[in-house]
Amino acid sequence: MTTSPVNLLDLAPADARAALLVAFAEFGQPSYRADQVLRRLWVNPAPDFDAMTELPAALRVKLVERFILPRLTLAIRQSSTDGTEKFLFTLADGQSIETVAIPDGDRMTFCVSSQAGCALACAFCATGAMGFQRNLAVHEIAGQVRELALLDPPVKATNIVFMGMGEPMMNWKAVSPTLTILNSSDGFGIGARHITVSTVGVLPGIIALGERPEQFRLAISIHAPNDTLRQQLMPVNTKYPLAEVIAAAAAFDRRVTFEYVMLGGVNDRRAHATELASRARACKAFVNLIPLHPGGGLGFDPTARDSIHQFANWIRDEGVEVAIRRSRGLDISAACGQLRVEKIGRRRELTTT
Repeated sequence: MTTSPVNLLDLAPADARAALLVAFAEFGQPSYRADQVLRRLWVNPAPDFDAMTELPAALRVKLVERFILPRLTLAIRQSSTDGTEKFLFTLADGQSIETVAIPDGDRMTFCVSSQAGCALACAFCATGAMGFQRNLAVHEIAGQVRELALLDPPVKATNIVFMGMGEPMMNWKAVSPTLTILNSSDGFGIGARHITVSTVGVLPGIIALGERPEQFRLAISIHAPNDTLRQQLMPVNTKYPLAEVIAAAAAFDRRVTFEYVMLGGVNDRRAHATELASRARACKAFVNLIPLHPGGGLGFDPTARDSIHQFANWIRDEGVEVAIRRSRGLDISAACGQLRVEKIGRRRELTTT
């Protein structure tokens, strides 16, 4: 019986090494060859086995028969005058996902996608407008980082945020091993405190992230300080109401960030700031105010810049630490999901995973 080739890029580094050791034992090759290949998966990625010229040619042929290293196809690359770059990748089944690279001094933050589309339908989000297509596999999430490292010249991440397309906690089965790949010294070697998982408040995912020993960061998309308004903006609030989300954040043993998109005339009044500060104090959260990207607002207006600063001052007066995210990529389609929507359309036929 013929067995299907093993996708090494879907495996955590320790599991990939174990699979390689079994293969090399069968090939009659020394075990150090497994570490040579392992290094070319993530640390110093190779586009394919043929590019691993440190291995004998005959061995590379055997590896092609036993394993696969699937690639993502780069369809569009956009560059902003501020250095931000956005990438649209096409997957093997024709789905498309986005990745954003944001330089800031000696930091390079990648905003990665965890799903093709999103099922949560937040009222102001371009990704939600396209509907949910499917969960991404491990190699499709970590592969976004890998593909940028394979560019000439390479673009390498120092920080990762799961704030691209999709809800990471609804794809925890793939996100968890991806975190291991990103953090491991046999993977990309990015420090856990430089990796942030953002969620609308999916409680099982928050708990699962908190149970991991690494110091991964948690960001929660709040966007409204009370259930009435949040329900209008984020239908998921029915399943995970604010009180339960705040309780989960309080139980998380590491610092939590509240993400709060500023919507003009909707969630930016003094009363909202007071309520938001109260929620943040309850779980010792840091508040990150996000100016609405004008291209991704779906009918909402951005809060004026001066008003955002006033809102921040109101929160600060309540004894809560707050920052305003600097808008990046304003001259390109940098709102989450915007590039895919513009190039492909809002919705393809739905599939289930």
